Amino acid sequence: MKLSLVVPCFNEEGNVALFYDAVKSDLKDVAFDYEIVFVNDGSRDGTLSELKKLLVSADVPIKVVNFSRNFGKESAMYAGLKESEGEYVTVIDADLQQRPSIALTMVNMLDEDPDTDCITCYQETRSEQKVLIFFKKNFYKIINKFADTEFVQGASDFRTFRRSMVDTIVEMDEYYRFSKGIFSWVGYNVKYIPYVAEERATGTSKWSFKKLFAYALEGIFAFTTAPLKVATGLGALSLSVSAICLIIRLIMLICGSPFNPVMLMVILITLFGGLILGCLGIIGEYLARTYVQGKDRPIYIAKNIFKNNKY
Repeated sequence: MKLSLVVPCFNEEGNVALFYDAVKSDLKDVAFDYEIVFVNDGSRDGTLSELKKLLVSADVPIKVVNFSRNFGKESAMYAGLKESEGEYVTVIDADLQQRPSIALTMVNMLDEDPDTDCITCYQETRSEQKVLIFFKKNFYKIINKFADTEFVQGASDFRTFRRSMVDTIVEMDEYYRFSKGIFSWVGYNVKYIPYVAEERATGTSKWSFKKLFAYALEGIFAFTTAPLKVATGLGALSLSVSAICLIIRLIMLICGSPFNPVMLMVILITLFGGLILGCLGIIGEYLARTYVQGKDRPIYIAKNIFKNNKY
């Protein structure tokens, strides 16, 4: 098998058949075998029914990994990579914002350059809201400042790997997954190419600002311990503030100025209480991740894995 297309699906009822048609159209002239690995990430619509129809009607190998519930796109990508069989593996969305023809371009680039292990797509220009673009840019600035792993601005999950890189990624079975960081952390030779994201075929984006913010925090906690250092800095700041307040009180007493000790106590207690709770919260985030990882729960649970008769 030359190529595996890994397609995470969450409520993509209206897109999976269109995606299959696009693959058939864009890859109709290829001389190699390929498969499509759909991962149904606990969809609440008719996505699974549509995938089962494809299993019957498709004339190319199709595999459907059906999760027992929604585990998230990170888990879906991991499952797809794990279940893929191709020499090359492309992670691609089902909504047709990422065209299969670009995947073919990436395959050709890997064929032409045996020293390259991965081709990654990025958007030179984004059609998102300016506020969202602002926060994304600053996220990359912040995480690159503190993390040992380099995060390329705008690099997407739309990429094609060689099998050797896929096997390395699959070996990293950490529960809290931030794939962009994992893809960078494992190394290998990566090339970046621009692409233009198309409009969604049907439906709306599953990524709200709240989910993107949580995803960004996941990346920060997964690939840098800088927040723990921030907690140490806040502790030093609180000591400095208390020392300054003590000096000010002594000066006021020496000068005979009126002084309200109750107000000062309220301010200091509020300040230090907030700093302590903030530091405990940061430490708690890391402890919680260690606790969950220690349970060694599976990254996903596959209720069913279906294949058609083209294998």
